[in-house]
Amino acid sequence: MLGARGPQRGLFEADAIYLDFVGRGSFYGFLAQLRGQLFRDEDFAGLYHQKWGRPSVAPSLLATALVLQWHDRVSDDEARRRAAYDLQWKVSLGIPVEEKPFAKSTLQEFRAQLVVHEEQGKIFRRSLDLAKKRGRLKGKLRLALDTTNILGRGAVKDTYNLLADGIVLVLRVLAEQAGAGLEAYGESRGYDRYVHGSSLKGEAEINWDDAGERRRFLASIVADADRLLEEVRAARGQLPEGGSEDRALVEAAGLLGRVLQQDVERREDGPALRQGVARDRMPSVHDPEMRHGRKSKAKRFDGHKVQVATDTESQLITDVAVLAGNAPDREQALAVVEASEVLTGCVVAETIGDCAYGDGVTRQQFADAGRRLVAKVAAVTNQGRFPKTRFRIDLDAQTCTCPAGQVSHLRQRPKSGPVFRFAASVCAVCPLRSQCVRGRGGRTIQLHPQEALLQEARAFQASAAFRPYRALRQVAEHRLARMVQLGIRQARYRGTAKTLFQAFMVAAVANLTLIAASSDPNWRPFLLAAWFSAFLVALRTHWPGISRSKRPLESAQPLARFLTLTPAEAFKLVASRPDF
Repeated sequence: MLGARGPQRGLFEADAIYLDFVGRGSFYGFLAQLRGQLFRDEDFAGLYHQKWGRPSVAPSLLATALVLQWHDRVSDDEARRRAAYDLQWKVSLGIPVEEKPFAKSTLQEFRAQLVVHEEQGKIFRRSLDLAKKRGRLKGKLRLALDTTNILGRGAVKDTYNLLADGIVLVLRVLAEQAGAGLEAYGESRGYDRYVHGSSLKGEAEINWDDAGERRRFLASIVADADRLLEEVRAARGQLPEGGSEDRALVEAAGLLGRVLQQDVERREDGPALRQGVARDRMPSVHDPEMRHGRKSKAKRFDGHKVQVATDTESQLITDVAVLAGNAPDREQALAVVEASEVLTGCVVAETIGDCAYGDGVTRQQFADAGRRLVAKVAAVTNQGRFPKTRFRIDLDAQTCTCPAGQVSHLRQRPKSGPVFRFAASVCAVCPLRSQCVRGRGGRTIQLHPQEALLQEARAFQASAAFRPYRALRQVAEHRLARMVQLGIRQARYRGTAKTLFQAFMVAAVANLTLIAASSDPNWRPFLLAAWFSAFLVALRTHWPGISRSKRPLESAQPLARFLTLTPAEAFKLVASRPDF
C-alpha cells in the first residue's frame, strides 16, 4: 500500500536545521529545497496496491535516494548506510538526524517495481518537468544525437566454458524442479565435471597444443549437451504445456541450443569450432542480451549501446534508448526524437547527428516523417580510383557525366536496380582510365535509392552553413562524457530493461546537476557585487569630474543606459574592457 509523506515539515528534520551548513548551493541542498516538488508520492501510486499491505516507505523519499545513489555512485548497501548516517543525504531526504529511513531490500524492491511496471524513465521525466517549470525548455528544440558503448555485466567466455555454463543453467532448472541440489543432481546424472570447479576448460587435463585432443574434448561437451537436451524434452512431456516450469525449461534449453548452433559446426568426423564469429552471437548465457559490438575498427566491446538525445541550447538530455551492442548507431533515432517531443512538450525543429546517422535509409525515415535531419554523408572511397562522387548525376535528365566528360543514360537491371553503364569501348581509349576503371570493361555507377537526399546532404555539408552544426553536435558528446562520469560505461545490472533503468537514472542526475548549477543562489551576491563594481567603473569612465565640475547633460546618457542593464549584462560589459 502506498505510503505518503505529509506536507507538514518538522522543526527537527535535517533540512530545517542543517541546510545552510550543508550549503543551499550544493546539489544536496538543491534536492532539499525541491522536497515535495520534484517527486510526489502520488506520482508513484501505480506501483502499489490501493488497499492491501502495510504502508510503504514514501516513494518520493526512495526516488530522491536513487538520485543520490547515482550522483554519488554507491551500492545499495552504501546508499542505506549514507541515508542513516550521512548528514548531506539526510538534508536531501528531509528526515530527522536520528532516523534510518529504509533498508537495503526496500531500495531494491522499489527499483524492481519501476522496472517491472516499465516505469524506468519516471524519475528522468520528473527532471524534464522541473526544467520546463524553470523555463529551460521552451519553443522549438534542436536535438543532437550520439551513442556510446556500455560494457555488459555478464561474464564473456569462450566456446568451451560457454557450453559448460549453458549446461549448468539447464541442470539448475531440472534440479530445482526435482527438489534436489545442483551438485547432487548433476552427479546423479553424470555431469560431475560441470557442477564442480570454477572452469571446465581450466581444469581439463589435455594438451591444448594438440588439435586432435581439442576436437575430442569439444565432442565430449557437445555429446553431454545433446544428451541433456534430450532429458529436457522428456521432462517437458510430463509438464503442462505453457506452465511456469515448462517455460523455465524452454528458456534454459533455448540458451544452450543457441550456443551449440552459433559456435559449433557439425561435421561428418565430429563437432568442430565454427570459424569466424556468427552473426548476432551471444557471448554470455548469464546476460543473453549482450552482443559483440564495436564503435570503430579498433574499438571492440561486449555489451550494449546507449543513444542520447540532447537539446543543443539548454544541454539537457531529452531521451535515452538502449540498443544491442551490434546494432547500428542510427537505430531508433526517429523514435528517440519523437519521444523527446512527448517528454518535453516542445517541437523538434532539427535533428543533428554524425555520419552514422547520414545513411540514405535514416534520411528517408526522417523525410517521410516531415523532419529535418542534418548529418554528414560518409565519405565514398574506391581504392584510389575515382569515387562515385566524382561523377555528376542529373536525376531529372537521368544522366551521369564522368570526369572525362562522357555521358551515360540510366538503365534498369533486374537484380541490381537502376545503374549508369559506360561503354567498354569508350572507357578503353579514355586517358583517365587508369584512375577510374579496373579490368577490361567499362565503368558502372549504381544509383542509390535515396540519391536525391544524399545529393542534397552533400551539397549542404560543402557549404558554409554547415559549419555551425559541427559545434552543435558536440553537445551530445559532452553529455555522454558526463554520463560516463556518472557510471554509464559499465552496466550495473543484467538485461536490457535494467540497463535502460541505469541509463535513465544517469541521464536524470546529469539533468538535475545541470539545473542545480544554473540556479545556484551563491552566484547572486557575486553578480550584485559585480554589478556594483561595474557601476563604479562606468561612473569613473563617463563622469570623472563629478566631484569637481558639472558636465553637459549628454555625457550622462551612457551612464543612464548602463543603469538599465542586469547585473550579469553589466559584468559582461565591464569584463570585456581591455584593462579589466
